[in-house]
Amino acid sequence: MSDATTPVNNGWWQRVQPLLPYFLTAALFALGAFALYHLLKPVDLKQVMTQVRATPLHIIVLALLAMLTAYAALVGYDWSALRYLGKKLPLPIIVTGGFLGYALGNTIGAGPITGGAVRYRIYSALGLTGYDIAAIAVFGSVAFGLGASVIGFGALAYHPHALQSLTSISPVALRWGAIAALLASLALVAGLGLRKSEIAIRGHRFKAPSLRLMAGQFLFTAIDILMAATVLFLLLPANDLGFATFLAVFAAAIFAGVASHVPGGVGVFETVIIAALPASVPVEQAAAGLLLYRLIYYLVPFALALVLLAVSEFHMASGKVRSPAFQALAPVFGAVSAVVPLAMSAMIFASGVVMLLSSLIPSSSDLADELELLLPLGFVEGGALLSSTIGVALLVIAHGMLRRAEGAYWLAMLALGAGIVASLMQGLDYDRAVVLLVMLVILMPCKREFFRSTRLTRSPLSLRWLLLVASVLIAAMGVLFFAHKATPFSADLWWQFATDQAAPRALRAGLVGSVVVAVLILIMALRPPRITAQLATAEELDRAKTIVASQANPNANFVLTGDKSILFADNGRAFLMYRVQGRSWIALGDPVGDPEAAGQLVWEFYDAANAANGRAVFYEVSATYLPLWAEMGLALHKMGEEGVVPLDTFSLDGSNRKKLRATYNRAGRDGLSFQVLSAPVDDPTLATMHAISDHWLADKKSKEKQFSVGRFDAAYLRRFPIAVAYHNGRMVAFANILTTDLKGKATIDLMRHVDDAPSGLMEYLFIAIMLHLKAEGYAAFSLGMAPLSGLETRRGSRWTMKLADLVYRHGRHFYNFEGLRAFKNKFDPEWRPRFLAAQPQANILVIAADAAALIAGGLQPSSAALSRGAAKEAEPA
Repeated sequence: MSDATTPVNNGWWQRVQPLLPYFLTAALFALGAFALYHLLKPVDLKQVMTQVRATPLHIIVLALLAMLTAYAALVGYDWSALRYLGKKLPLPIIVTGGFLGYALGNTIGAGPITGGAVRYRIYSALGLTGYDIAAIAVFGSVAFGLGASVIGFGALAYHPHALQSLTSISPVALRWGAIAALLASLALVAGLGLRKSEIAIRGHRFKAPSLRLMAGQFLFTAIDILMAATVLFLLLPANDLGFATFLAVFAAAIFAGVASHVPGGVGVFETVIIAALPASVPVEQAAAGLLLYRLIYYLVPFALALVLLAVSEFHMASGKVRSPAFQALAPVFGAVSAVVPLAMSAMIFASGVVMLLSSLIPSSSDLADELELLLPLGFVEGGALLSSTIGVALLVIAHGMLRRAEGAYWLAMLALGAGIVASLMQGLDYDRAVVLLVMLVILMPCKREFFRSTRLTRSPLSLRWLLLVASVLIAAMGVLFFAHKATPFSADLWWQFATDQAAPRALRAGLVGSVVVAVLILIMALRPPRITAQLATAEELDRAKTIVASQANPNANFVLTGDKSILFADNGRAFLMYRVQGRSWIALGDPVGDPEAAGQLVWEFYDAANAANGRAVFYEVSATYLPLWAEMGLALHKMGEEGVVPLDTFSLDGSNRKKLRATYNRAGRDGLSFQVLSAPVDDPTLATMHAISDHWLADKKSKEKQFSVGRFDAAYLRRFPIAVAYHNGRMVAFANILTTDLKGKATIDLMRHVDDAPSGLMEYLFIAIMLHLKAEGYAAFSLGMAPLSGLETRRGSRWTMKLADLVYRHGRHFYNFEGLRAFKNKFDPEWRPRFLAAQPQANILVIAADAAALIAGGLQPSSAALSRGAAKEAEPA
């Protein structure tokens, strides 16, 4: 058993293990970058930029048209997926959700994950369930994989010489291997189409799509891949590769990029393409074509998505609801608002990368070179140093944008404006200045999405974000040495100041940028954490008690058990109670106190968990803050339902209360009586209660629990009035009543009785407590949770949901869940859902195990500890 008074030691392995995929991705990216550097070694960066600028306009236009056609086909993926699910959404919403999902996902990286997150925010706001959205993502990924396999292997079978420069396998063997793989892919497609049973993928069950639907989707996939290949084929220099041969190379490059798990396949994709091109193709021309391909196929759609978001935010902020066009698109605008922080964060991060690289790369135009000779030396040097400083600052500010920090928004506006000035100082770089100005205009109407009044230093950088920033800095250093590889580096370069000396200026800019980002990270890292795993002090418990008394939720009294940590809001009028178990940071219940502070509390808690490489979990929350959980992108898992009895209508009168009236009257005839003892109770009474509690625990073969329930502790119980049942003058049962000064709702915590209690004792005690509270003016009484009840088990429900329902209906050897709800139904309660909110990708079984360990008071909870704890021990006798 872990000590309840000490923080849980997560261990270094628990903190490092989740980061291994990121380290592996970084390693694969480094290998791809090294291979690409080797291939581009003879290339002059200035020649590459000259080739880019010299690309004919009609080629650019044709490439843009091909790109738009490809993205139209990508939207078709969502359209097919919705048909597969039997869901109907207006076409503008499908186009918006699909385009934003692919435009943001392809550019930010990890397309299925990022695009899925975008769809989750948009489609969930329009009524689709998490299962529906997961099915759309899975459908698209599987459709692309199968379609790319068929097209790629088909092209390779047609022209096996396409990959001759990449492998030593003979063309004949490649052809037969491609034919075998092609037939296997087609057989898989046919098998899926003819399959009648469901398919299980990562805990979800899906029906197999029909052959007709798969044929239509294959058409979308073919258009997507053919048009994407056409974009690159147009931009590459003319060569001996025919389009069919190039298609095999393109498919191989896509597979290599996907297999590497590097975001966007950056480095890996380019390496395969350059290596497969004929030796007659100049490498600098191939590099120029690949650079333009990244710009047109990735950054142009990303820019269009940002413009779309800015337009929607402008319309939402202006409130022009009388416009018929606005009214038709209002659901779309409202849905895409949830995507704004993610998109703007990516935009600001990208602007930081642009500013940082611009300070390291020499000018690529003759006009800029001439202007640098004419401008004062301090002007040119200052522009490079300022660009570097602004660039690394934007990398850090982007993290605050993702967390909706208002301060990050204003700092981003200021930094973009300063970046425009720095661009003009650095050789009058109008291109970069215009790009930053466009970003500034896009960001301006999005102010309403950044409302968290928190300091950036309050939101520590997560380990993942630190790895991302570190990767950018390392890549920037690689770009620096690549761009100036013709320069003989020496210690003297640091002190060379001249308008025509770009390499020393880039070195100084890189150093300044590295120092600035190191200082910013140190400031955040060395700032004393506001959120720790330390248990609440006596002073903090007194502060919390004052807040509890001034609000309506009686369950907030569980903070007074003393076995939890407390996070107070900035205004001091609200708090969140939580514990850390393993990597799970588990907050109990809704934020307590001032509703205006709820957003600040949960975001700060969420940020702290991420910074500690943990997972934020909100346990047993009500429906009160559903919009907040959706805004944060959290998935809701229903835990059960809380039974609440309206006391204004509760009585023992009438035919529908005949059984309750009979039980209450029979208890009186059997010698039972009831009394509520005011707080604090005296020591002799506590001693009697303690004896009853010990016998109750022994009879149940149980031990004291914690976290979501109270335990027998004299200091804790003295805080509350105690409901007591006597049998012929002897105390036979007790329960502590949790209340607040508002008298909106009351509940009980510990309810324990002797083993020889008269029949109907617990039902009598419930009735007596409710009648007493009604007389005292309370509005409602909570019977506590009925765990695992009210769960939906329709087709497509998660297997964990189905398992929970199975345990609820048939798990009597664990705990009588169904009997507990039946007992509480005697009082005709209103059933209100209770949820567990966590990140969609979080392992719910691991979270449940961590929560059960907290409730059980150790690391080896009993099989039903989680659900029994949620029941608040209010079981029938």
